[in-house]
Amino acid sequence: KNSGGCPLIFEKEGVYLHTNAKRSNQDTTIPGFIRIVERDGEPAMEVEHSFDPGYEPDWAVISTVKQERRQEHPPVREKGTVLNSQWGSFSLPLSELYSLRRARFSLGRNFLVLTTRGGDPLPPLHFQRGGARELLKAMQRYIRLAPSPMDGRLFLAYPHDSGALSQSFDELHLFDDTSADLVSRFIQDPYATTFGGFSKVTNFFRGALPHTHQESPFSNRSPQDAHCPHPADEEPGFELITCGAELGPRPQVKRGKPLDNWDQFLDPEGRVTDPQKVKELVFRGGIVPSLRREVWKFLLGFYPWNSTTKEREDILRVKTDEYFRMKVQWKSVSEEQEMRNSLFRGYRSLIERDVNRTDRHNSFFSGNENPGLALLHDVLMTYCMYNFDLGYVQGMSDLLSPLLFVTQNEVESFWCLTGFMDLVHQNFEESQEAMKQQLLQLSVLLRALDPELCDYLDSQDSGSLCFCFRWLLIWFKREFSFEDILSLWEVLWTRLPCENFHLLMASSILESQKEELIGSNHDFNSILKHINELTMKLDLQSILCGAEAIYLQLTHCKLPLKVQEVLGLRVPCSSSEESPDSEPKETDTLLAQSEARGASSCQPFNGQTPQRTPPTYP
Repeated sequence: KNSGGCPLIFEKEGVYLHTNAKRSNQDTTIPGFIRIVERDGEPAMEVEHSFDPGYEPDWAVISTVKQERRQEHPPVREKGTVLNSQWGSFSLPLSELYSLRRARFSLGRNFLVLTTRGGDPLPPLHFQRGGARELLKAMQRYIRLAPSPMDGRLFLAYPHDSGALSQSFDELHLFDDTSADLVSRFIQDPYATTFGGFSKVTNFFRGALPHTHQESPFSNRSPQDAHCPHPADEEPGFELITCGAELGPRPQVKRGKPLDNWDQFLDPEGRVTDPQKVKELVFRGGIVPSLRREVWKFLLGFYPWNSTTKEREDILRVKTDEYFRMKVQWKSVSEEQEMRNSLFRGYRSLIERDVNRTDRHNSFFSGNENPGLALLHDVLMTYCMYNFDLGYVQGMSDLLSPLLFVTQNEVESFWCLTGFMDLVHQNFEESQEAMKQQLLQLSVLLRALDPELCDYLDSQDSGSLCFCFRWLLIWFKREFSFEDILSLWEVLWTRLPCENFHLLMASSILESQKEELIGSNHDFNSILKHINELTMKLDLQSILCGAEAIYLQLTHCKLPLKVQEVLGLRVPCSSSEESPDSEPKETDTLLAQSEARGASSCQPFNGQTPQRTPPTYP
């Protein structure tokens, strides 16, 4: 029994409270102890720390937590937590524990972050002398800790007799109202929210994002998603999607020369003799401007790779007729008809507004009464007739303008747009499921590459990666110069070395900003501001090299299954046929081929990685 006469279940000294103090004359960690006791038959966690009287750390003022003078054993309320701001003491009934999260911040410090069912985040606890494992064992005598389906490092607490573990995600309230409201409001108008100044929405994000355990509103993970072996210092059960300690050296990658001789790939009848070689050359160095108009039509599916010159002439004639039939349809809609069709009227209004602000700095679209603007408008209106269910969504004008600039042709730009939209149309669907999935996949990649950066973003309520939304929505159109976008998109259209290479691009950008973000101690608002201000400041070639180097680095190590899926090295398992711990054969083949090439030589990648098929190397 402790000094208060209550049964003492567990006690540990050397538990430090992290105050996050920024004053030069104050320590940021305060020593103390933690214990688990039974009070009137109910288990409770008690934490006591002592620091200088009169000092109040920045976490002490929590409006929903009652503050008391220090007592030898702070009283336990029937519902809630007692926090003593002067002495850093609090007592939490285990029945009131909602979640427990393992966090690692800079300098390798490990913390446990507890959250109450009332939504109160308690000060992070640092087990400088160990003991976290023993604490969890003591807690599990009274409660069950189940991995959150949204974060492999987050564990939700349930009573032993609770049936909550078998309930659906909605019944477990993993998505609270504020989180759902954030998603619906954020994605309802991505153009206005993400294309405008982030400074206008930062307060909204801070108010809407859940602070209790910093889960991403876009996540949808299952507990079995984390398969990467945990480092030696991790507590059992805390499996993370990270291989940071196991990654080998990142190779140096150089860009190649652009494709500058198209005729060498055509046979006498005009067929492309080696489409794969063409894609590899484009991926390595892009395309010279004079060939873009022709090659883009192959990359975007307007012309089949095996078509002859005569067949392409027939295709162009048929597609021209089809285009103008659709154009006549919307051109013939009278004002009276349009007044009775609110959907069509809404599409036209959005298009007219966006056309007037799309790439006006480019000479092809600058000035008033510019024919380029009229073509931009007409192609977008015709696309509404081609895909009326999707219609027009803000941001699609950004995808069309480079196509129209390169082809200089209304019909060709339209069919190139349909090919481009085949790749990204899910980005613009109302449910935004594809955008949520991509943000989750980006989080998976970043967690494997740089857990420290992920933990820092989590600690600043930025783990949702919402600031990457615009990048993924329109494939970095607003982040690079117009000319750079022409080069970037033709690289991405090759789908080499994997279909999610745009996520590797995003990872490369984020890693390039790590030193600035962490070193300058950016908070939520300044992270959004900093990322938004990267526009036109990024070097495309170095980012491309970094993205390819990341791919090569990852494929030289044993990857968690989720990372393999993002890279296209395995097909997501939809049944129990494959054990979650099994390693797919194609990954073994890939790794064997990579070893044969030699990790130290780091030759640039020259092959595609299709699902279930190992890549080919020169």
